[in-house]
Amino acid sequence: MRRWITLAVGVVLVLVGAVWVLQGVGVITGSFMTGQKLWFLIGLVAFLVGVVLVAANLTRRKPTS
Repeated sequence: MRRWITLAVGVVLVLVGAVWVLQGVGVITGSFMTGQKLWFLIGLVAFLVGVVLVAANLTRRKPTS
């Protein structure tokens, strides 16, 4: 069960982080975050943490019982 939660949190962080990065760079417009360097950095951190969680989850072996 814990693996699924970790994977879900990782995927959400990757998606949200990507949106925040694109808003921070100015690709996605219409928000107070558009063109703000702070949201680019926050999004980049969220994206990278999400990638690490997903990668760690996919490379982890199932416990043997």
